[in-house]
Amino acid sequence: QLQASGGGVVQAGGSLRLSCTTSGMSLDDYGITWFRQAPGRGREGVSCISKRDSSTWYVDSVKDRFTISSDNAKRTVYLQMNGVRPDDTGVYYCAAGWSLSCGLTNRVATTAVYEYWGQGTQVTVSS
Repeated sequence: QLQASGGGVVQAGGSLRLSCTTSGMSLDDYGITWFRQAPGRGREGVSCISKRDSSTWYVDSVKDRFTISSDNAKRTVYLQMNGVRPDDTGVYYCAAGWSLSCGLTNRVATTAVYEYWGQGTQVTVSS
């Protein structure tokens, strides 16, 4: 249902674009959130987008650096990562929640809200 791609190794200050390609669902019905998990740490919500109510959300640490967007025709959600830092390193997952509004920040960050998860893509930022 969800496939994350686009990870890799990048130097600090560089850029990456992650893609979350969906199948069997409409982006009009699901909110999509990117999570990341650093080694030894829990899964952290990074950014969310919902076509249903045109809402987006970013965790404070990525505001003004990351941009989330979606392409309904391609059924794909993108995470443009600019000015990456070593603490952005981790496995990035995309997740889909039925009728999720990104304005409900408590729900956005709760992994149990999501019905579908992608397999994850590794992002490594070198200093």
